[in-house]
Amino acid sequence: MSGFHGLFIPGPTNMPFSVRQAMDIPLEDQRAPDFPAFTLPLFRDLKKVFKTEKGQVFLFPASGTGGWEAAITNTLSPGDKVLLAVFGQFSHLWADLCRRHGLIVEVLDVEWGEGVPLERCAQRLEADTRREIKAVLVCHNETATGVTSDVAGVRRALDASNHPALLMVDGVSSIASIDFRMDEWGVDLAVSGSQKGFMLPTGLAIVAVSPKALEAHKAAKCARCFFDFADMIRTNKDGFFPYTPATTLMRGLRASLDMLLGEGLDNVFARHHRLAEGARLAVAAWGLTLCAKESKWHSDTVTAVCVPKGFNSDDVVKIAYHRYRMSLGVGLSKVAGRVFRIGHIGNVNELMILQALAGSEMAMRDVGIPVAAGSGVAAAQEHFRKTAPKMELSKVA
Repeated sequence: MSGFHGLFIPGPTNMPFSVRQAMDIPLEDQRAPDFPAFTLPLFRDLKKVFKTEKGQVFLFPASGTGGWEAAITNTLSPGDKVLLAVFGQFSHLWADLCRRHGLIVEVLDVEWGEGVPLERCAQRLEADTRREIKAVLVCHNETATGVTSDVAGVRRALDASNHPALLMVDGVSSIASIDFRMDEWGVDLAVSGSQKGFMLPTGLAIVAVSPKALEAHKAAKCARCFFDFADMIRTNKDGFFPYTPATTLMRGLRASLDMLLGEGLDNVFARHHRLAEGARLAVAAWGLTLCAKESKWHSDTVTAVCVPKGFNSDDVVKIAYHRYRMSLGVGLSKVAGRVFRIGHIGNVNELMILQALAGSEMAMRDVGIPVAAGSGVAAAQEHFRKTAPKMELSKVA
């Protein structure tokens, strides 16, 4: 069939051609004497994306889940208590991973569609006079529900109670797409993955670690080998790795960083917000609602759309895939069958978002959801037109 398959899930995301080309190279010697000339600047530029000068960034051949595991096993011990708000599938899975490593997980259950409850978090930290909580885990952007939480607010809660717990953040679907400030927010471990804002295939867990977390690593007793920071520290300082790294992905990462830093991180964040606003305006024009219950929680990388009662969102996703060759995200766990998700993260622009909205409209109408043809597309179009960079036609060649 002609044309491209439309990929509008919240990850993996669309790969730029320059990134694909950067990876289309012969395999190389990862112990070559000139390899550090490539890797050391890569480490430095990754720190710019996390906005950290003090921290150290590690690259593991893994997914974001591997990054979660690296974060907890290198800084905690079996029996340690962690505090975690669960408000979606991925915060739920991180809690499950912690339990499997013998940690005691104290969960703040939150209605799906809301974010981290800052007041409850602050109250619990204030009440922890014995300092039993060793880490607070935050899912910055919950892709299951299209919710972004206030990481800086969690840091304020920790500081207000003078609590020494580590602050760990899942930034898999936020870092490189939504503003993230590791040093300013006092984040101790930040986890991301290659397949979302970094616009690469799945395969790299990118973990940024603060000096405080590196100090905690010295006393951590969780079993680890493949993800051990100590092995990475020993070899990374010279530009090498303790085992064979994913060199082709790293070459793609170099191209991705060049794109992100070339566009300017603030411009990247503004672009994502502008495109996300177009998607949200489309949902309103359809007469539908978002899974995110308040605007303060709106995600700029994924929009989770609630279908009306009596309809199954999986039918929308299936019709879009088979009839219109377009992938949308399904509803997960508690919101399965109730929402479909439009990913607008990474290498996306206005026309790509309009494609996703048009395909969504057709699929919804095909299953009988009463949305007016063109309504969402028109709302997004007008938003994009009004917010487009000003340009004088006389100066356009």
